Amino acid sequence: MSLQPAPVTFEHLPDGLGIGVAAPRLTWTLPPGAPSALAHEIELSRDGELLRTGRIVSAEQVLVPWPGAPLTSRERVGVRVRVWTGAGGPSRWSESRTVEAGLLHPSDWSAVPVGGAWPEDPDSDRRPARVRRDFTLPRPVVRARLHVTAHGLYEAEINGVRVGDDALSPGWTVYPERLRYRTHDVTALLGAGANTLGAWLGDGWYRGRFGFDGGTRNIYGTDQSLLAQLEVVHDDGSTTVLVTDASWSAAPGPILTSGLYEGEVHDARLDEPGWSTPGPRTRGDWSPVRTGVRDPATLVAPQGPPVRCTEEIAPVTVTRRGAGRFLLDFGQNLVGRLRITVDGPAGTEVTLRHAEVLEDGELATRPLREAHATDRYILAGDGPRTWQPRFTLHGFRYAEVTGWPADEMADGAVTALVHHTGMRRTGWFACSDELVSRLHENVVWSMRGNFVDIPTDCPARDERLGWTGDLQVFAPTASFLYDCAGMLDSWLTDVGIEQLPDGTVPWYVPVIPGGPIWTPIRPGAAWGDVAALTPWVLYQRFGDLDLLRRHFSTGRAWVDRVEQLAGPGRLWDTGFQLGDWLDPAAPPEDPGAGRTDRHLVATAYFARSARHLSLTAGALGEDATALHYGRLADEVTEAFRRAYVLPSGLMTGDSPTAYCLALVFDLLDGPEGRAVAGDRLAALVEEDGARIATGFVGTPLICDALTDTGHLETAYRLLRQTECPSWLYSVTQGATTVWERWDSLRPDGTLNPGGMTSFNHYALGAVADWLHRVVGGLAPAAPGYRALTFAPRPGGGITWADTRHETPYGTAALRWEVTGDGLTARVTVPAGCTGSVELPGQEPVTVGPGDHTFAAPAVAPVAA
Repeated sequence: MSLQPAPVTFEHLPDGLGIGVAAPRLTWTLPPGAPSALAHEIELSRDGELLRTGRIVSAEQVLVPWPGAPLTSRERVGVRVRVWTGAGGPSRWSESRTVEAGLLHPSDWSAVPVGGAWPEDPDSDRRPARVRRDFTLPRPVVRARLHVTAHGLYEAEINGVRVGDDALSPGWTVYPERLRYRTHDVTALLGAGANTLGAWLGDGWYRGRFGFDGGTRNIYGTDQSLLAQLEVVHDDGSTTVLVTDASWSAAPGPILTSGLYEGEVHDARLDEPGWSTPGPRTRGDWSPVRTGVRDPATLVAPQGPPVRCTEEIAPVTVTRRGAGRFLLDFGQNLVGRLRITVDGPAGTEVTLRHAEVLEDGELATRPLREAHATDRYILAGDGPRTWQPRFTLHGFRYAEVTGWPADEMADGAVTALVHHTGMRRTGWFACSDELVSRLHENVVWSMRGNFVDIPTDCPARDERLGWTGDLQVFAPTASFLYDCAGMLDSWLTDVGIEQLPDGTVPWYVPVIPGGPIWTPIRPGAAWGDVAALTPWVLYQRFGDLDLLRRHFSTGRAWVDRVEQLAGPGRLWDTGFQLGDWLDPAAPPEDPGAGRTDRHLVATAYFARSARHLSLTAGALGEDATALHYGRLADEVTEAFRRAYVLPSGLMTGDSPTAYCLALVFDLLDGPEGRAVAGDRLAALVEEDGARIATGFVGTPLICDALTDTGHLETAYRLLRQTECPSWLYSVTQGATTVWERWDSLRPDGTLNPGGMTSFNHYALGAVADWLHRVVGGLAPAAPGYRALTFAPRPGGGITWADTRHETPYGTAALRWEVTGDGLTARVTVPAGCTGSVELPGQEPVTVGPGDHTFAAPAVAPVAA
C-alpha cells in the first residue's frame, strides 16, 4: 500500500518539545482505509544515524513503547513509522516528528529563583515585579531553548517579543512537591550581539489571595520569582547558557495589583516601552534582584497542554447606559478576559466588571461572593492602546464598561478572549431536539470554562478549586469531549501527593485552607472515590495502562482506608458525608440534606471502588490482589443488601438516587431484584412528573438505571422535561452553560439565595455521557476504543442523532435516523478497530474498519 500513517505523537502531549519522559511512548493512526495493522517498523533519526527496528509483528499503534535507548536531557530524535496492513508490502513512511527531551535531571539546572528585592507587606496587595537581563551572544544562533517557570505566574519576553502563547503559567500543582517548567523554542527571537530576556510576574495561586472566607494569602510562599534557563547552540557548535541569578535586575511594572479573584489594575502611564529590549533604561526603578532557593528535583515537565486563548468572541449587543457606561452581552457564558482598544486623555480610568447573569438588568454580582472580577486600565493619553489583563481570568457572559472616553463603542473595541487548557476537541453530539443539542453544547462550554489547568468547580466566584467528587462523576463525559488524559494524569498525581498517610483523599486538590467543613480533611464517599474510579475511566477511554499503574497505589490506599472505617460489618455508616449533594429537595443552606441516606451512598461507593480496584489489579496482572478486592466488593455488596434492600426488593430509603446506585453499581440480587428496583425508580420519576429528583451522585446514573431496566421512555421523558428542576429547564431560561443548582435562576427570575449559585458548573452535565452512549449509541467496548459498540436506543420523539469521537485510533461515528420505513444507521469504524452494530430488534453484527450503512425495518414505538 502507498498511503502513509499519520505522524507519530508522544505520550499525551500536543508536541514532543521539552518532554519529561526519557522513553516516550508513540502513537499513530493507520492510513485511511486500512483494515488493521499486522506489523510496523519505527525509524529513529538520532545523532546523525538512522536506527530502524526492523519489521515488528504487532497490531499495536497506541502508546507503543519507545524502541531505543532512553533520551538524554536536551536530546532531539526524529521519529517516523511505516506499517503493514495486508499481504502486500509496507506503507510509505509517515512524516517525521521530532521529540526533544527537556531537563531530565536535577543536575541539569543551574538557575535560581529571582524577584524584586524591595520590602513588601505580605498581608496586602503587592505590586508585581518585572525582571530582566541584558546579554550578548558571540555568534549566530542555530538553536535556542528557554526552560522557564515561576513562583507565581509569568509571561516571558525576548527582545520585546512575547515567548509562547500560554496563559497563567506554570499552572497550579502541589508546588512544594511539583513545579512545572515549560520549554520554548526561542531560536527565531535571538541573534548574535545584544539581546534581552525579561518576564512579567504575577501572584497567581502561589502567593495571591485564594480560597474561602476572604481567601488566604501566601499559601505556598511570599516570594514572587522567575526561574529560567536559556540554552543557546551557535553555528560552530559552541553553547551559551543564561540563567536567572544575582546578575538580573528587577523593577515594579505598570501592573499595580493583580489577583485571580480580584482582577487586574494596569496604569499605562507607567509603561516602559522597550523594557525587554537591549539598551539603556529610560524609566523604571531597576535594581538588583533578590535570589531564592528551589530544589531542582521538584521541577517537572508538563504532561498536557497549557492554558491558552482558544477563541475570540465579539459582543452580540452593546447597550449604552449613560456617559461612558456600556453593558455588553457576549451571548455565551465563558471563561477568559476582555481585550480593549481605547484612546483618551491621560489618567482616564476604564473599569471592566464581569458577571455570569443579570439581575434587574444589571450585573448580578452576589453569586461572585468576594471575587471582585474587576479590571481597571488607566490610559496614558498617547494614542490608541490595545490591552488585556495578564494574570487573571473571569467567568462571565456580561460585562459592564465604565469610564469609556467616548459616547459610542466602535466595533472590535471590546472582545472576549476565551481561555482554558488547550486540549484537543475529540467528541461531538447533536440530535433532532434543539434543546437537547443546546444542553450538550452547554456541557461542552462548562468543561471548557472549568478545565483551567486543573478541573475546577466554578470559574466565577471565590472558589475555583479542584473538587474530587465533581471530576469523578464527570470524567466519562470529559474524556469523550476532549483529549484530557495528560491534564488529568497530572492532576491525579497531585491527588496522590495530597492523599493523607491513612489513605484519606481530600475534598479538593490541590489542598488549601478551607472552612470548618473542609478542615481538617475527612474521608467522603464519591469525592474520595476519584482515586479508584477515575484512573479506570481514563484507561477505558485512552487505553493507557501505565496511567492505570501509576495511580493504582492511590486508589488502593483509599479503598483500604474505607475498609478500615467500615470494619468487619462492611457498612460505611459512620462519619461526615456529603451524600447526594445538591439534591433539589435539599434546602439552600444545607445542600447535603437530600432524600438519600448519606451512608447508603457511602456504602454503595465502597462497593463500587472495591470492584474497580479489583478490575484494575486484574488489568495490571496482579491476580492475587484482584481476587482480594473482588471478595471485598462481594462482601460490601452483601452488606449493602442486608442493610438497605427490603425483602420486597424496595430500598429502605426509597429515593431515586438509592435505586440508581443499587442498579448501576450492580448491588442487587439477580434479575428479579433489578426488575423491582427499576420499576420503582420509574414510578418515582413519574410521581415527580419526570422532573429531576437527584443530586451530584444520582444524576449521572439515573438515565442508565432506567434504560438498563426497560424504562427507556421514562429516561427520555426525564431528559426532555423543561419544568424546573430538569436539565432543559436551564436551557429554556437561556443558559449557555450548566448550572450548579437546578434552580440557580428560579422560574420567577430571581437568583437562588444559596451561597453556592454558580452558572458554570459541569457536574450535573454528566448526563452527556448517556447522550453519547445511549442516545448517540457510540461506546467503547475495549480500552482505547480498540473495539466499539454502536447501539443507538431511539425514543422520546427524537428522530435522529449524530455522534462522533476522535478515538486514539481515529474517527468513530454513528448517525441514525428514524423514518417511516424504520431506522437507518451510518457507522464509521476507525482503522485498526472493530465494531459491534446493535440496532433495536436486530442481531448484533460485527464490522471492521470503514463506513457501513444498516437499516432496521422496525423499531420500538417512538413517543410523540
